Formats: sequence, C-alpha cells, structure tokens
Amino acid sequence: MSQNYTILFDLDGTIVNTAPDLMAAHNHVMRTFGFEEKKMEDIKSLAGKGAWVMMQRSLKKQINDENLKQRMKKEFLDFYSKNIDKESKPLKGVVDFLEWAQSKNISSAVCTNKQEKLAIDLLKKINLFQYFEYVAGCDTFEYNKPDPRHLTSVVEIIGGKLNKTIMVGDSEVDGDSAKNANLPFILVENGYTGKKPEEIKHDHLIKDFIDFEKIIEKYL
Repeated sequence: MSQNYTILFDLDGTIVNTAPDLMAAHNHVMRTFGFEEKKMEDIKSLAGKGAWVMMQRSLKKQINDENLKQRMKKEFLDFYSKNIDKESKPLKGVVDFLEWAQSKNISSAVCTNKQEKLAIDLLKKINLFQYFEYVAGCDTFEYNKPDPRHLTSVVEIIGGKLNKTIMVGDSEVDGDSAKNANLPFILVENGYTGKKPEEIKHDHLIKDFIDFEKIIEKYL
C-alpha cells in the first residue's frame, strides 16, 4: 500500500553521530600502517564518501599501490565493524521524531554511502532499525549518492511517490542527491562536510530533530 509521505535520511552525521567510532577506526588504520592520526574535528573534511575516500582525504596524497589500498580498507572495515556502536548515538530528537512519523503513516528510509550491512548493523545495535522501511547503502545498487537513482529507487521500492518525498542530510553529497532527484532538501547543521550551510542548497536548516515534526507538517 502506498504510504502517505516518505522521508529519506542520510545516516552518518544526519541521524546518528558516528564520528567517534569512524575516527577510532581511521586512527587505528593510520597507526597500523605508519601514517599520521587525525583529531575528532577532522571528521568534517574526511567522512561522507566511504572508507577508502576517508583515508585518501586524510593522507592527502595518491596511493597507487592497489594491494596497500585493499589492506588498509580491509583493516578499517574489520575494526569498524567490531566497534561500530561503541560511542555512536542518535542525534537529539531522532527517536521521538521517528515514532511520530510512524504514528502519522509517514515512511522513513535510509540512503547512505556506508556499506549496507554496516548501516543495518549500526541501526540495529542502537535500536533504530525498526523505524525504517528500507536501508540503501553504497553497495545496494550499482549507483550511489549523489546519483539521484539512489534516492528514487528507494522511493519506488517502498511504494512511495516522488512528489511526496523529502531528503534529509548533512552534506553537499546529500544536497546534490536531492537536487538531482528534484526533491526538497533539509540540511542538518554541523555535519560531516567541510562546507558551510550557505554553500549547500537547502530548503530548511536544522540543528537537531527536536520539534522537527513542525517542519514536516508544512509538507503534509
């Protein structure tokens, strides 16, 4: 049955503060392979496009050794998967909002550039998985954000309508995805991006999800 409305959420930095666990995995890899560790505030310029891009941004130099790349990526994913929920927490108001959305027959889904199995595992471990009808990761389809099909395919799968869909995210990747799919975009402040809010096209800007339903009600 087609739902009343659909809200697509990015994951890292949008509905869950995953920075502590991402940076712990990042620094574990850097220590293991003899590279420089980074501080927590560096997450803004590192995260958002997957494990290897995070490390490549950190190194600030091209690594052409394919074997080294794969070893570093594997080390990151192995460590991160075992420590994925050590300090990761939902943003303020997320649980209350998702419960409200369910009560209003609003569909919620996740579109993330995290691997699907990691996204699902994290959501289950922090007790959020039950609120989402679908979770699409970077490897769910043959394309991922900012390709609009990452969003539009999810809407199609859950039986939603694009003219009744909103995207919520924390970076230009999410903003570009929404723009490319012709969807309204709500930007979460202080996310994992090096850009300022005014540099990312958005329809609304929020700090957290407290009273978020008031914004959503304008679309219903």
